[in-house]
Amino acid sequence: MASYISDDLRSGAMVYHRLPRPGKLEIQPTKPLANQRDLALAYTPGVAAVCEAIAADTALAAELTTKQNLVAVVSNGTAVLGLGNIGPEASKPVMEGKAVLFKKFAGIDVFDIEIKALEVDHVVTVVAALEPTFGGINLEDIKAPECFEIEAQLRAKMNIPVFHDDQHGTAIIVAAAIVNALHIGAKKIEDVKIVTSGAGAAAIATLNLLVSMGAKRENIWVTDIEGVVYEGRQALMDPYKGVFAQKTDARTLAEVIVGADIFIGLSAGGVLKPEMLKTMGERPLIMALANPTPEIMPDIARDARPDAMICTGRSDFPNQVNNVLCFPFIFRGALDAGATTINEEMKIAAVNAIAELARETPSDVVARAYGGETPVFGATSLIPSPFDPRLILRVAPAVAKAAMDSGVAKRPIADFDAYLEQLDRFVFRSGLVMKPVFAAARQAPKRVIYAEGEDERILRAAQVVVEEGIARPILIGRPAVIDTRLERFGLSIRPGQDFELINPEDDPRYRDYVQTYVERAGRRGVTPELARTLVRTTPTVIAALAVMRGDADTMLCGVEGRFIRHLRHIRTIIGLAPGVRDVSALSMLLTQKGAFFLCDTQVSTDPSAEDLVEMAILAASHVKRFGIEPRIAMLSHSDFGSRDDESAKKMRAATGLMHQRAPELMVDGEMEGDSALVPEMRERVLPGSRLQGVANILVMPNLDAANISYQMVKVFGDALPVGPILLGTARPAHILTPSVTARGIVNMTALAVVEAQAC
Repeated sequence: MASYISDDLRSGAMVYHRLPRPGKLEIQPTKPLANQRDLALAYTPGVAAVCEAIAADTALAAELTTKQNLVAVVSNGTAVLGLGNIGPEASKPVMEGKAVLFKKFAGIDVFDIEIKALEVDHVVTVVAALEPTFGGINLEDIKAPECFEIEAQLRAKMNIPVFHDDQHGTAIIVAAAIVNALHIGAKKIEDVKIVTSGAGAAAIATLNLLVSMGAKRENIWVTDIEGVVYEGRQALMDPYKGVFAQKTDARTLAEVIVGADIFIGLSAGGVLKPEMLKTMGERPLIMALANPTPEIMPDIARDARPDAMICTGRSDFPNQVNNVLCFPFIFRGALDAGATTINEEMKIAAVNAIAELARETPSDVVARAYGGETPVFGATSLIPSPFDPRLILRVAPAVAKAAMDSGVAKRPIADFDAYLEQLDRFVFRSGLVMKPVFAAARQAPKRVIYAEGEDERILRAAQVVVEEGIARPILIGRPAVIDTRLERFGLSIRPGQDFELINPEDDPRYRDYVQTYVERAGRRGVTPELARTLVRTTPTVIAALAVMRGDADTMLCGVEGRFIRHLRHIRTIIGLAPGVRDVSALSMLLTQKGAFFLCDTQVSTDPSAEDLVEMAILAASHVKRFGIEPRIAMLSHSDFGSRDDESAKKMRAATGLMHQRAPELMVDGEMEGDSALVPEMRERVLPGSRLQGVANILVMPNLDAANISYQMVKVFGDALPVGPILLGTARPAHILTPSVTARGIVNMTALAVVEAQAC
């Protein structure tokens, strides 16, 4: 039994895999199968037409089946994690886990295939026969040296990518870390001395990749359980490690590590001693990757060599070498380009993409994954976090382009901009819906003032806003605090250069803002003394006054505090647009079935029919900014007159008023929720409804219905929220919620800019 697993983790893992149903995977259809015609299309007789088309041209399988997004994770269970040869059945939980990672990080579907095959020829025969089913093969946990021959033969036989992740995945991440360590240490790969402990599949693949990147064979020294790999050695030798045999009298790791720049440990815990580190070159890179116990523990290594850069294979130390950093994205790029193999050019492209990403501004997603701590590029952050959502955006295109440039792409990507947008939509589900809004914002960026400018999410959002050119940020906050947090979070934006800063404790406009506040709110209980206090202490007041005085074009607040408190200040200072009865809030939910807008989710407790009409018309104008045709349903527990209580009458009256005041809009009601969302059901209840298709603006009868529906759909449907969008203010102003993410703030910034452009 693995002694390094705690009793709690062991029992938890058993429950996790057993309940509520065994395993970690399931198969789901991607097409509807709801009626006789669907059945005829999916199976007999319609499917015969698809079969005939593929029989005439097998390349069409990539367009008509799941083949080109389907990878086989194949293992014979001979080298499973740190557990060794435990057999194919026992390897299945690991292979299922690998499948989950493929799906989660790159949207790739996987069948895990565990085979009872030990001999090289048997494995090759079984796997090669799978080619018609899959777009790629990921070999996993097959022991060395058999894995070398198996992969070599399969690559020669098969016309789809074959990738042994234990070899090449590790090699790519190690190489990316080395690229950045050399960058920090101002060294060149052709000059450095490299020493390995371990000569298995991962170690040999790593060295081969480094050689292809410029490392010199004469500078590489390999050791294993028998000591130094030297010319003439007989014990535990094979042709793969023999390539790196040196002509030397040295026989131990201690002898060859003297003067080394890089140590790569893929062997066993504790083999690297502190005294060995002291003999290495300046600023050495220590890659102690054995699991669960590294070749040397990081704290011991740091005590011996404070100048060392240290990587491990463990998640509880910085610089974790984790294969999930590459294999999903390498396959994503290879599959999308229709690559026939994964060659050295594609691997090197992945290495460089991963290394370059580590030098970029850290992602807010990474910060959340690490409990708010943000790894910034340097000795303790040589490689990106596995949780960085930009990995797919950097690695997959680099791999696809390398496949095209090296001539192994059967389906070259014709429009890389469109491909990048496709990947972006996978990472950020809001990407497709927000695209027209972002495009419009970039045309004429406006000044957006953020009330809570010291908040980490605001700072991260401001970084993205500046990089994407969608707005000119103004942050309210104390300069020293903001400077400290920018440094801590590894953000490159700077006040006065990338954004304007308003210091509430010392701003030259203070007296003018107080005067304006008294003018706007003097008859609403705001005395001069109170105004002076609030303009110093309440960022939402400052932001609203800035918008009102023309010092900013639009504002965002609400990351901290209660919605209603922020709303009170906005109502008082900015006020209502001409002819508007009251403000309301529109919330967007991005679901698997599309984008839906709910109103009013935040403000109106029990709106009248006239209030509902006003918010529906305002909502329609906002929805059009997304390039979406408004389809409005006035919702009720009543379905076209089935009930006659006051709530049903209110929604019926609101529908009538909508038809009078906005006859150009597609709107109907009162109707139940399923009638709004299922056109066939609506047609049975009321043939010829003025609402055609699926409703996308859902107007609720009261705040209870709207807010509860919004929160439940968000959770049950795993929906991505955008908003709330405040409707009806005299000038653009929006109140976020404390749960908003940095990406949500970016989305709302773009919306606020587009709204400001129309003013």
